[in-house]
Formats: sequence, structure tokens, C-alpha cells
Amino acid sequence: MITLRHVSKRYRGQDGASKEVLRNVSMAFPRGRNVGILGANGAGKSTLLRLLAGSELPDEGEVERHGRVSFPLGFNATWHPDLSGRENVSFLARVYGAPVARVLDFVADFAELGHYLDMPVATYSAGMSAKLAFGVSLAIDFDVYLVDEITEVGDARFRAKSAAAFQARLAHSSLILVSHNTHTIRKFCDCCAILEGGRLHPFDTVDEAMQCYLELMGTTDA
Repeated sequence: MITLRHVSKRYRGQDGASKEVLRNVSMAFPRGRNVGILGANGAGKSTLLRLLAGSELPDEGEVERHGRVSFPLGFNATWHPDLSGRENVSFLARVYGAPVARVLDFVADFAELGHYLDMPVATYSAGMSAKLAFGVSLAIDFDVYLVDEITEVGDARFRAKSAAAFQARLAHSSLILVSHNTHTIRKFCDCCAILEGGRLHPFDTVDEAMQCYLELMGTTDA
């Protein structure tokens, strides 16, 4: 459903030095499986997710997508801060060709933001922004969900509602989840890859990936 072909990505740091986040990476993300991407902080996990979404372009190589791929959940740059939540949601619905009125009605009910839905996103807390993103992601039918860490927001009732809705959506959609949290990967994913040193190393099972990752991190806490 998503294939990387010889993808490389570099950034120039504040010190002027070039950092290679991805180096000639080729990988096919299998249809119908939930893939976890493990990596230490700064390994390039969020960059990889933006490349998969198409919100950032590779320096070399290509990213091929089949099906409807979500925006990166957890990536705050999804929103225009000066627009209201309602305006941001309407824009995303149009981008993905979804019925605007239906998406707005779903988000208004699910995200429970009340009058804040008509206020600029710049006034939102991190939790409110996450609720808005989660609501939009469920309102639009995606074939692949891209998630940059899973942050639990809201009270216990809202967290339970969100978890149930997300699990129901994964019954007919795939997930690519980047995280440095091994417990989160085990909860949501059935196969895994490790991003380390600009390379993406795939594993058929989460257990295999975990063993390798813990050895890289020098820990035994899984």
C-alpha cells in the first residue's frame, strides 16, 4: 500500500552540519498489517511519517502510495493556528474528498470541544488539538493511518471511547505507528521495523524487533 524506493533525506543542523535521517531506504509496508516503527529520540521517526504522508518530500528516491493515507496524527503542523477548528476540519475534509457537513458533525460530537470548535486552534491546549485530530481521523475513511506516538487525552471515559473507536477502524484499515515506547508498539502492532542510523530494518514479528531494539538501547525493559 505504501512503498519506499531508495529514499534518502537529509537536514542541515544549526551548526551547519548535514544529518542524514534516511539513507537509501527501500521498504514495502504490507497491506492489512499494523506496522510499528521503533527508534530512539532523534532517529527520524517523525520525518519518516511525514514522508509517508507526502507532507514532506525525499531528497532522493520516491514514495509510492495506493489507497487513502491519513495525515500524521500527533503532528501539530496539521493545523493552521489562525483558523478555527471548524475551518481546519472543513479544509481537511475537502482535501480528502469527504463530505464536509458529515465530517464536521462527526467531529463536533466526537471531539467534545464545544464552542472551542469555532475558536482559533492557536488557543487550544495540546489535549484539545489531539482530540480534534483524532476526531477528524475517524470521520474520514482512511486505508492507512499514520500515527506519531499515541497520546492518551481526556478523562477515562473519553480515552475508552477513543480506544474503542480506533480499534474498530483498524478492523478494516492498516496502521503505521512510530514510537519509542515498546509497550505501545506491542498493544497496536503485529509487525515492526527499527529506524536506526538512517536505515530501516524490518522484522516479521514484534518480538524479534523488540529483542534487537532492546539490545541497541542497552536495556532489558520491554
